[in-house]
Amino acid sequence: MLKKEDLYKLEEYSEERNKFKEKVLEVKNNRSVLLGKNINLLFENLITIKYQIQEMLRIEKIFEPEAIQEELDTYNPLIPNGSNLKATMLIEYTDVSERRDWLQKLKGVEKKIWIKIGSNDPIFPYADEDLKREDENKTSAVHFLRWELKKSEIQDFKNGNILSMGVTHAEYNASHIISDIIRSELVKDLF
Repeated sequence: MLKKEDLYKLEEYSEERNKFKEKVLEVKNNRSVLLGKNINLLFENLITIKYQIQEMLRIEKIFEPEAIQEELDTYNPLIPNGSNLKATMLIEYTDVSERRDWLQKLKGVEKKIWIKIGSNDPIFPYADEDLKREDENKTSAVHFLRWELKKSEIQDFKNGNILSMGVTHAEYNASHIISDIIRSELVKDLF
């Protein structure tokens, strides 16, 4: 959980931003999983969320303690707590009309993204706990997902069992085994 004291003040962030951004991009590279060609999962952690908050404070020129706390309250729930993995899911189509069509076809896809550890059953996420991002006609291009892991699954994850991820939706199917680099980064989120 991030606190106000963990953040750079606006003037400090201005000086540290490029170096911090470089560090965050390196972390994000090892926390990103592309399922098929169009669904990207960015697994959040303390540093990725700190970057999001710092950027919001910078862009909005927020310096009042109450407003900073509001940003912390908004983003802190996206940080894993040791028994789960959390990700921002992006449905990415560059063509606007193609994206619109696929967002209609992919209604409900956010609940069909799974994580599998070794021979355990697939784990499906809790989606968009902050607010509804889907209506009767289409889904959103951005979703927030949380996978809760049992103690035995966490132990299997830490013991090096194969980690795979995928999506099983009537209109979109993809899966693959996760690389050791990403796997070793994600295991840091679990206690």
